[in-house]
Amino acid sequence: MPDLDLTLACWNYDRTAALADGSVRPEGVQLRYLQTFPAETFQRMVKYREFDVSEIGFKFYVSSLAMKEPPFIAIPVFPLRLFRHSCIFINARSGIEKPQDLVGRKVGEPFAYGHDAAIWARGALSDEYGVPAAANTYYCGAVDHAVKRDFAPFPPKGINIVDLAPGQTLDAMLDAGEIDAMYSALTPPSYLRGSKNIRRLFIDYESVERDYFRRTGIFPIMHLVVIRRDLYEKHRWLAQSLMRAFNEAKRKALENYRHWEQFCNAHMAVPWITAHLEENRRLMGDDPWPYGFEANRKAVDTFLRYHHEQGLSEKLLKAEDIFAPETLTEYSRFA
Repeated sequence: MPDLDLTLACWNYDRTAALADGSVRPEGVQLRYLQTFPAETFQRMVKYREFDVSEIGFKFYVSSLAMKEPPFIAIPVFPLRLFRHSCIFINARSGIEKPQDLVGRKVGEPFAYGHDAAIWARGALSDEYGVPAAANTYYCGAVDHAVKRDFAPFPPKGINIVDLAPGQTLDAMLDAGEIDAMYSALTPPSYLRGSKNIRRLFIDYESVERDYFRRTGIFPIMHLVVIRRDLYEKHRWLAQSLMRAFNEAKRKALENYRHWEQFCNAHMAVPWITAHLEENRRLMGDDPWPYGFEANRKAVDTFLRYHHEQGLSEKLLKAEDIFAPETLTEYSRFA
């Protein structure tokens, strides 16, 4: 039987580089790796089912499970994870000094309510600081250019949302104090240009995020990998084949970092990168980026709870509900 000829849409990550260059191949698959930016990938996959296998935003996937015929099935592989206390930006003149001061405020959110970074930020604010999602009004639109994205296929319920008017941008509104805060995966351009009007809520966000991991064991998941469900139903072996390949590609990336530590990572233009790697290993162990079901059950269940609490799903799902059954026992941690 010839190998399946499949497309994979995924961004340019170190942990997937071996899949992109072909040095790792899923068994039984001829893989064509398409390097596309996540926002473009999500729209093309959700609207048009354009790829066989795809990186997708966690929110988009969970929301799609409520459709009459869910179009995708996920495997517990996570191309993008990021701590998100750092993505909470505030207007410096708003009077917000601590997280609890966000209650009742106007909060910007890029394009549409419910992107993954904001879900995690709101969840942490609710769990740890008593700031529930419904305590704010959300202003949704473009960050820095007045273009409205028409792709918001899964609207929330029970949340007060204001769409930006033509010509408005969240960056300008936050800089001017027309909104009090913004939860955003994209850093506000005015902040990058040095505006004194915008700062992070958690100034020493690295310490806050490391403490969060130390206490909870959660490394927030932004994106996962899905297979078109019609393809999966015809080739159920594909889930484990892809799982093993993604894991091998990640193993190669982590081994590269270990190899270059012998030379103080002199090939990387990042001062003290070796110290960061050593600190991460002390905190997170040898595999800071685990794949697989059991290693990520708590993080997945936490996201599913946030998704439900924030008006994005009517039904509260559990981690075992959302992945291909063949992958629930697949051993996939780096060793």
